[in-house]
Amino acid sequence: MPPHDAPARTDAGPEESGGAACAAMVPGTADVGVVAKGNGHARADTAAEAAGPEAADGHAGPARRRGWGPLYAALDLGTNNCRLLVAVPAPDGFRVVDSYSRIVRLGEGLVASGRLSDAAMGRAVIALRACADKLARRPVVQFRAVATEACRRAANAPEFLDRVASETGLALDVIGPREEAELAVDGCASLLADGAERRALLFDIGGGSTEIMWLRLAPGRSGSRPRPELIGFVSLPIGVISLAERFGADAFTRAGFEAMVELVMDAARPFEAVHCIGHEIGQGGVRLLGTSGTVTTLAGVALGLDRYRRTVIDGRSLPATEAEAALEGLVGRSRASLATEPCIGQDRSEFVLPGCAIFAAIRRLWPIERLTVADRGLREGILLRMMRGEAARAPRRRAGRDPRRGNGHGG
Repeated sequence: MPPHDAPARTDAGPEESGGAACAAMVPGTADVGVVAKGNGHARADTAAEAAGPEAADGHAGPARRRGWGPLYAALDLGTNNCRLLVAVPAPDGFRVVDSYSRIVRLGEGLVASGRLSDAAMGRAVIALRACADKLARRPVVQFRAVATEACRRAANAPEFLDRVASETGLALDVIGPREEAELAVDGCASLLADGAERRALLFDIGGGSTEIMWLRLAPGRSGSRPRPELIGFVSLPIGVISLAERFGADAFTRAGFEAMVELVMDAARPFEAVHCIGHEIGQGGVRLLGTSGTVTTLAGVALGLDRYRRTVIDGRSLPATEAEAALEGLVGRSRASLATEPCIGQDRSEFVLPGCAIFAAIRRLWPIERLTVADRGLREGILLRMMRGEAARAPRRRAGRDPRRGNGHGG
């Protein structure tokens, strides 16, 4: 049975009884700059702009000489993309010292066959080898690599993971939908630190699935709220690759677009029935936050950017109607026409309308007035968890040292 016909995975949480963006970075370039808590993206578009060629050369030396401290790395192998971030802790979050992003389309053909194709696995291994080469040149103290929906669903995923380990030395951890949702929340939490909203609806449109998270926002001073609480989430087995393969050329027609929207709405309605999110929206105080290439693309188109600029997009709040107007300007256009848009390009042109259909379905079910756009997510969540864990262990290590013995060794 095709993945989109499988039941959505949900976790309603304690209240049950009552989810790099279009040309977001030039693949393979470093990305250096101070980032806010939970934000894995820098305040400069390129390494050269932020710190000059020394920081962009891909070697460990500059980080050592600058005294940036220990390096952490996070890798996310998704259904469509392979992405890597290397960062060092900073007082207000972390500093990204290197990054990598490639479209690999690992889930290509998975809907029909239930397996990862040889070509898709080959593309992914090439990208993962490039990531391994980057990591080998840097003194990384903690690293985690995760795989998501494509590897959760493919019958031959174990063989693929063995091949990755053999050819690249990387051990990929296939995470479940709940952990994927929680990491996305961690990665985007800083964007929810301000404002007076009581709840937030966070969505992440992926290649093979869409995660939708319903969050409780605790009261607190502006910029100092506690971490959002995950009330419930649903992992819809519908993503941009699976929709593109299911609808084919029809995805580029108005009728096909509406059919995609209805498919997604039907899949998401049970989640609405459990949580009554529409009622909460009617009461006010609900934030809509999107993290995906689809959302950042729509924001770039809405703002009329001549090229994608993360510093303009990440954390941007705009009326949802502006994103919908940008969407309307894309629906019904051919792939060749879409490829001319500077925030889409050739590689993304096949998938932008399926992603827009998922966004449109979310907006029709939950008509929240403003949209906050996040160019961050799972990798940033991984990095922050590792850094928080290390920060929590450090005082215990210091407390356990015998002052007469320095570092605890020797007689």
